[in-house]
Amino acid sequence: MKPLNFPRIVVLLVLLCGMGATCAADYVSVGESSAILYDAPSLKAKKLFVVNRYMPFEQVVVLDNWVKVRDRSGALYWVEKRVLSSTRYVFALSPVLDVRAEPDLGAPRLFQVRQQVALERLESTGTGWIKIRHQDGDVGYVRSIEVWGE
Repeated sequence: MKPLNFPRIVVLLVLLCGMGATCAADYVSVGESSAILYDAPSLKAKKLFVVNRYMPFEQVVVLDNWVKVRDRSGALYWVEKRVLSSTRYVFALSPVLDVRAEPDLGAPRLFQVRQQVALERLESTGTGWIKIRHQDGDVGYVRSIEVWGE
């Protein structure tokens, strides 16, 4: 058996990304008031956790009415597709997150949010910042490395 040539695999992946293949992670959020996380794609499977509305997940696999998702710790779960929304939310990774008026560390701080506060992801600036909206309507910018769900 011939061993794999890893540099060729890396080049292939880079080429695929450049040709329009989807290489970025797809994120979803819980759209219902809560969602049950299962260990398999079945209502008869073991129920592991209940999570609240707006919880962001990375979408890994879609299988009929089920979606396999990954949380920020890397753990994998199954969730019913019907409880998920394509509206993206992010959560702060640090205990307190500064939301800025502009996508710049020198910009005035508009407000702060605590860890696990849901912020709607409006758009990426393409410069490492994302525009967000707080549930009370305030809009600002946070660094994408400071949130989960980006």
